Amino acid sequence: MAALPEEPAEVVAVKPDPDAGTPPQQGRVSHCAFASSFRLAYKLLLYGNTFAVGGGVVVEDQPDVSAVLSAYNQQGDPTLYEEYYSGLKHFIECSLDCHRAELSQLFYPLFVHMYLELVYNQHESEAKSFFERFHGDQECYYQDDLRVLSSLTKKEHMKGNETMLDFRTSKFVLRISRDSYQLLKRHLQEKQNNQIWNIVQEHLYIDIFDGMPRSKQQIDAMVGSLAGEAKREANKAKVFFGLLKEPEFDVPLDDEDDEGENEEGKPKKKKPKKDSVGSKSKKQDPNAPPQNRIPLPELKDSDKLDKIMNVKEAARRVRLGPDCLPSICFYTFLNAYQGLTAVDITDDSSMIVGGFADSTVRVWSVTPKKLRSVKTAADLSLIDKESDDVLERIMDEKTASELKILYGHSGPVYGTSFSPDRNYLLSCSEDGTVRLWSLQTFTCLVGYKGHNYPVWDTQFSPYGYYFVSGGHDRVARLWATDHYQPLRIFAGHLADVTCTRFHPNSNYIATGSADRTVRLWDVLNGNCVRIFTGHKGPIHSLAFSPNGRFLATGATDGRVLLWDIGHGLMVGELKGHTDTIYALRFSRDGEILASGSMDNTVRLWDAVKAFEDLETDDFTTATGHINLPENSQDLLLGTYMTKSTPVVHLHFTRRNLLLAAGAYSSQ
Repeated sequence: MAALPEEPAEVVAVKPDPDAGTPPQQGRVSHCAFASSFRLAYKLLLYGNTFAVGGGVVVEDQPDVSAVLSAYNQQGDPTLYEEYYSGLKHFIECSLDCHRAELSQLFYPLFVHMYLELVYNQHESEAKSFFERFHGDQECYYQDDLRVLSSLTKKEHMKGNETMLDFRTSKFVLRISRDSYQLLKRHLQEKQNNQIWNIVQEHLYIDIFDGMPRSKQQIDAMVGSLAGEAKREANKAKVFFGLLKEPEFDVPLDDEDDEGENEEGKPKKKKPKKDSVGSKSKKQDPNAPPQNRIPLPELKDSDKLDKIMNVKEAARRVRLGPDCLPSICFYTFLNAYQGLTAVDITDDSSMIVGGFADSTVRVWSVTPKKLRSVKTAADLSLIDKESDDVLERIMDEKTASELKILYGHSGPVYGTSFSPDRNYLLSCSEDGTVRLWSLQTFTCLVGYKGHNYPVWDTQFSPYGYYFVSGGHDRVARLWATDHYQPLRIFAGHLADVTCTRFHPNSNYIATGSADRTVRLWDVLNGNCVRIFTGHKGPIHSLAFSPNGRFLATGATDGRVLLWDIGHGLMVGELKGHTDTIYALRFSRDGEILASGSMDNTVRLWDAVKAFEDLETDDFTTATGHINLPENSQDLLLGTYMTKSTPVVHLHFTRRNLLLAAGAYSSQ
């Protein structure tokens, strides 16, 4: 099978903006108290500011810093900065209510740039006084950024500070109505307040729209990211969010099927086999990408058998809803002193894997069938290859056990992912590598080296073959199992890429970041086709709805946000969790969304109700005037407490039983 073409020279132009740095985030370290945060912090200090793009070309993360900072040369009278800022503050606070909410967005970016300008021009006492007087007025979700800013008190500190470079080089985006903008412009020109006007023009991107100004609630829903809101044109590109047509294939297993199912009767066998699998339609979805838009692996015989099994399981699937909630089976990792940092479960729910802070990967069988390795080459040569049970004969019974431990990483394992055919397993680690393991031999087949920093997450495509990884170097990479270099590099985030997810049709990848944004990338050309802002903390979980139309995201702010991918809009907010949300999963038919958090709860939400009657008219799409209903309590179907066990993974079985996993914490 032909893979996606390797990234041509010009696509490497999507390498990270050399001016954009990385706040000292620690990504998924907080996954577990046991994860060696001290060691990671130490490593982050050691790593410095270089990282590799693609195949090992080292690019300095430090541009010509003096050029970046020179914009702060055009200074005014340092003693007047407080007066300028308080004058603007007074003007905004006295303006009409309809304009005040929009213009208040200026406070934070102006505060940061005026402070940096004072520091750069070595007016240290004025900078300190300015910071102390106004930092308390900023929104609470900027507190972490302000803490970093407060440590920059001398010009020398700015030279190597990544947060500062981020802020300086990525224009802060504000979305403001034309009326509010004219009001601001008129005020600054009347007052001849050139200092503030220069900053507005030099460092801010004001996305002006025609129409009514937005309310405080509408603005609060969308702001909070490291670089403000997304520009409206960032979410205009067409996205093929529909599902691919399932390939049709004849079912050669009638007799065996009947044997296995004889107590249920035979007549109903034929139709479900050709039925849709996992809510995938037989008819071509009008929103689906062309079938051959990206090359996908051909189905092997074993894949076809698995799809037949899937259809049979789907026929017995429990139809979930508000009146029929799923049973939940919780896998608790006890005595996990090694520090559980990642979990995954196979699609057929037969195996579970844990990644640990002691750098091991542990695979368990959760069915009576034990894990066995393939026999040695000498023993395999004695087997009759024509026999019907050749697949059984090649397995070595002497190796059968419930647990296999995989050694190879040299740092905590932060992400794990089973391949759809259950033959392979991916793991990613603080050591900067992604490893591919064989589940036939339980050995490492490949170590993929592209990230020079910790890799926080990795995931297989729903069709296998491709996989994605994201890490501390602020980029996500698309790989194919048979290529040792990445096929695509997705660059644009301003901080660590903390989680990654493939769209069900495998044409798109979603990434969540510590810059508090979620991005959707096109696998075909590497372009960013959606930027979602609204979270107030780093994003740690992503889940696509089974029909491909919606995305759910969870973050350290304890909120689940719901997004309409086609229109590029936020359509819901689910409040209830009190800590970071590390796990999100839709039920197999998309009727229920399950969320798992560090607050030791699993919550179930009514996804059908959350997505019905959406306001996605042209005006809303054009201006971002979203009106989120305050209906979290109506949508919450149940809250289930664990016993001191943070929830790090959720999985719906093919029959809609919900499996959850986490490590017991004695604190």
